[in-house]
Amino acid sequence: MTKMTISDIKDMLDNVPICYLENKLNMLKVDERLGVKKLIDRYEKKIADYEKEIERTDKMKTYENKYPDKKYICGIDEVGRGPLSGPVVSAAVIFPKDVDILYINDSKKLTEAKREQLYDIIMEKAISVSVGMSSVEVIDDINILNATYESMISAISKLEVEPDMVLVDAVTIPKIQIPQEAIIKGDAKSISIAAASIIAKVYRDRLMKDYDELFPEYKFAKNKGYGTKEHIEALKEYGACPIHRRSFIKSIL
Repeated sequence: MTKMTISDIKDMLDNVPICYLENKLNMLKVDERLGVKKLIDRYEKKIADYEKEIERTDKMKTYENKYPDKKYICGIDEVGRGPLSGPVVSAAVIFPKDVDILYINDSKKLTEAKREQLYDIIMEKAISVSVGMSSVEVIDDINILNATYESMISAISKLEVEPDMVLVDAVTIPKIQIPQEAIIKGDAKSISIAAASIIAKVYRDRLMKDYDELFPEYKFAKNKGYGTKEHIEALKEYGACPIHRRSFIKSIL
């Protein structure tokens, strides 16, 4: 019987579900070819990385598991406190207790493509997802911190089910009666907060791309409203547009 080529073996391994990969690799260990041995090493590392990822994401449910008596635990996070333009956006996410989503993380640690992919998975697996925003007018009127709180309260109010526990990244939200826990770097420690950070980031990035079509001179699709050199130069040349935060750009103009 003709042996499979190294290329054929690689194609076969690429298409084996990872839960069956170890068995396939064990069967290949009788093959003495150096190329096969290298493939085995490569795919054993893939299994090890996969198991490490399962362990990491399991740890991200530590805070959710801390409250077994709570049925609807909501993660909250915001995006857009620092930019010179555009709204601040908060997202709220409630997952079922048994949710598993590999590669979920703080949105800042993910590529744009990965965030988009995880956005769809979160929307599919969550019990409820909502988004709240505070406009540039609100930001200029009550300051960015209070506007952030307002966007978080808005996101909570729009959920389809009422949460009985809120996990929030770093801050304590005023004016809500629901029990809450502020977690430092929560978007890297809690699966619910990480999901909220991804939803908020993708939602706001898409919004800034829409604004880019209205105000192309500021390159909002590229800078998302942050104060890049290119953005500041455009501000000095063209002045402010309707979505600039006047309280943020006084020193520039």
